[in-house]
Formats: sequence, structure tokens, C-alpha cells
Amino acid sequence: MELHKYGHASIALEKDGARLVVDPGGLTPEDAFAGADAVLITHEHFDHYSPEKLGAALEADPALEVWTNASVARAFDGPGNRVHVVGEEDTFSVAGFDISVHGSWHAELHPDIPRIPNIGFLIDGRVFHPGDALTVPGVPIETLMLPIHAPWSRIADLIDWVREVKPARTFAVHDAALSPIGHAMVAGFLGEESPAPTGAPYAHLSSQEHRTLG
Repeated sequence: MELHKYGHASIALEKDGARLVVDPGGLTPEDAFAGADAVLITHEHFDHYSPEKLGAALEADPALEVWTNASVARAFDGPGNRVHVVGEEDTFSVAGFDISVHGSWHAELHPDIPRIPNIGFLIDGRVFHPGDALTVPGVPIETLMLPIHAPWSRIADLIDWVREVKPARTFAVHDAALSPIGHAMVAGFLGEESPAPTGAPYAHLSSQEHRTLG
């Protein structure tokens, strides 16, 4: 399996000629959709979901389909028969990938700000993309996509979350607002030299960089 990073929060996974794209939002390069068999969207925030880009991709490829939560599906003014609603504990298969859904809500930003729905996707029992939440899937995770910078997050919570999930490795996502200095600071706490080790190797991929997961 190949993992490709696309901009801020989006990744693509490829295996056996199939391609799955997760959270192609407003900060995602247009070519993330190229060759995609399916799209997964965790929640409605612009950096994870772009109705304009998604609509264009669906128009360009009549075979492309989408799996997301009810909130995104209601907001999308497009071909509804190709947008499938899923929620926590659902499982489905698409393009040769087996997917399970974990979590229901976005992380809290502030008690005064209403929370929105958010689901995480575990793909082939190996790669977990949580969207904007620190959901613990409760099953062994090989590769954890780690949202390293957001208005709702802090380093202490990320360290504790990785320790609880116990992945074999982590890759950074949700990082567009960080400067190079910010990336270095985050890596100092989430990497192997951290004064509070997570127990999992950490790596940051630049946009359109990829890794072979084996």
C-alpha cells in the first residue's frame, strides 16, 4: 500500500491499482482526485470538505462515489445517489479497501461553540484517519494520521492520544498553519527525542510526498 500526503489534511491510499482519497478539502491540490475510485470525508469543515472540488470531481468521473456522515451529505448539492452516509461502527468495502467507521463528534473547540459531527475512517485495519477528533478506535493500529495543529488541540493531548492508541507509527496531518519553526517544535515533542515519548515513530510528509507502507 502507498500513502500519499496532499496538502493540509488529505491523504490518498493506493493498492492493486485502486485509489482512495480522504478529506480533500479547500487546501487540497486539485490533482488529489486524479484516478480516485472513492472519496471519504470525515466532516464538513472547509479544510476537509470542498463542495466545489468534490462536485467537479464527481462531474468529471461518473464512477466516483463518496462516503461521509449525514451532515456533509445534507450540505452537498450534488448527485446524492453517489454520496453514501455512514456512521460510527459501520463497515463497508469500496475499490478493494475494507473500511470501518469510528467516532461521532468533532473535538471540542470551546464550550460556547457547538460541536459538529465527525467520523474517523480505519482503512484495511491499518491506516486510521480521525478527521478532527482524538478518537481511540479500540483495535490495533499500524499507521495513525496525527492532526498536529488545530484550534482544538494541544501537545499534551496529542501525546496522550498516541500513547492510548499505540500505533506502530504516526504521520502528521492538519499542518498547513505551521511555519517551519512550528513544525520543528511539534516534532520535538512528538518525535523520538521527545521529553515525553509517545512510543511511536513520528514523521512529517510534505505535500505530495509518499511512503510505502508494505
